[in-house]
Amino acid sequence: MLVSIFNDVLGPVMRGPSSSHCAAALRIGRLARDLMGGKIKKVLVEFDRSGSLPTTHASQGSDMGLFGGLLGWDAADKRLPDSAKALREAGIEVCIETVDVGDPHPNTYRLTLTNATETHTLIAISTGGGMIEVLRIDGHKVSFFGDRAEPLDALGIPGRTLQPVLPVLTLPNSTVPFKSALGMLRYDAGRETPLWKLAAEYEMQRGGLTEYEVLAKALNLIQILRRSIAQGIAGTHYEDRILGHQCGKFAEKMQAGTLLGGGALNRIVLYVTALMEVKSSMGVIVAAPTAGACAALPGAVIAMAEELGLDEIEMAKAFLASGLIGVFIATRWSFAAEVGGCQAEGGSAACMAAAALVQLGGGTLTQSLAAASMALQNMLGLICDPIANRVEAPCLGKNVMAASNALSCANMALSGYDPLIPLDEVIETAKRVSAQMPRELRCTNLGGLSISPTSQAIEERLVQLQLRRQN
Repeated sequence: MLVSIFNDVLGPVMRGPSSSHCAAALRIGRLARDLMGGKIKKVLVEFDRSGSLPTTHASQGSDMGLFGGLLGWDAADKRLPDSAKALREAGIEVCIETVDVGDPHPNTYRLTLTNATETHTLIAISTGGGMIEVLRIDGHKVSFFGDRAEPLDALGIPGRTLQPVLPVLTLPNSTVPFKSALGMLRYDAGRETPLWKLAAEYEMQRGGLTEYEVLAKALNLIQILRRSIAQGIAGTHYEDRILGHQCGKFAEKMQAGTLLGGGALNRIVLYVTALMEVKSSMGVIVAAPTAGACAALPGAVIAMAEELGLDEIEMAKAFLASGLIGVFIATRWSFAAEVGGCQAEGGSAACMAAAALVQLGGGTLTQSLAAASMALQNMLGLICDPIANRVEAPCLGKNVMAASNALSCANMALSGYDPLIPLDEVIETAKRVSAQMPRELRCTNLGGLSISPTSQAIEERLVQLQLRRQN
């Protein structure tokens, strides 16, 4: 798979608590719908007992996303919170079971789909940040990523095609100029090309796009995010969440000058909180690189650009710079907390944001890589332990920490601090650390703060609230 900045790092534009749960499940559901020619009567969904999904599929959006995908919806569709009801009204019966099959990936979806005339099976995995891979169809081994049309004639399903579910297509001649930070430095050959320029060159070659088209895509994401920030500050509401509207009070105190002096950092905290509140109220966000870590990178970039008086084009360039750092992470490792803990989500976001802030600060390519390396070093070993099985807390604090870390590392890099360890080696180290993490600390709701008495009490309260609403 050739990683794309817009397919796999900056996106998808979505609603829901988790990209690896909700957005990825929706994409899998869309492909399953195509497999059945849009005619589905029953779906059996099976999750392996040793994976992450048996304990998280209901509360973290997998069901919502999968059901929306089976209905053919988009990841930002405003109807998603009611997808279960809509699926029933469409006459589609769903059964979800836990099985013991030893799936190697924690986010594995096993679907058996039937209608009056045919039955098909599909096995797919969510690999982080909304990325997916289809592994088997009707027992045949395949490798589909949703980035191009996949005719199924060779699998004995004539006339059926899985349509692309990603925004940038993989063309027959698609290539990339490099896949690692070291490869990028060799490609640059000492010219110190701005990181955003190299990101544009990468995506132009990867997707057959022009520089104008690449910048336009990044600019569109910035505009979506700025609207979401304004929505968050104005106030959000959603019953099934832990934290209410908090950033409005922060904005008031910041405006009144009654917060402790933090300079640009206070604006960053405000924007990070606003985006997290929008996410938790089922508003539109951009998974950058994931929904659980959706706020650190854009909150830091947009707030700092505003503090510096820079326009949206400069924000878009910084976003592109961050996207290329994300490409190096996605190519070698994962954004999925179920694979790598929060070091894969918040750590990646901090790493990417640090490079983006150096871009905003007029730094060099070498300084961007130094900042990214230091930021990820600082977050090795970070666990994922959502309170009450909701992707809100301690996610909010970890997003704020990631953004603060990014700002500190950007200034350190701009001052010539030595990261010592090259970025590629830090990414490999994070991957190795993730393999040493117990399953309980990788977004399973089985460890850390997730199993504290208060967390369990909040979770039970939310369950009872849902039951009363359904009745």
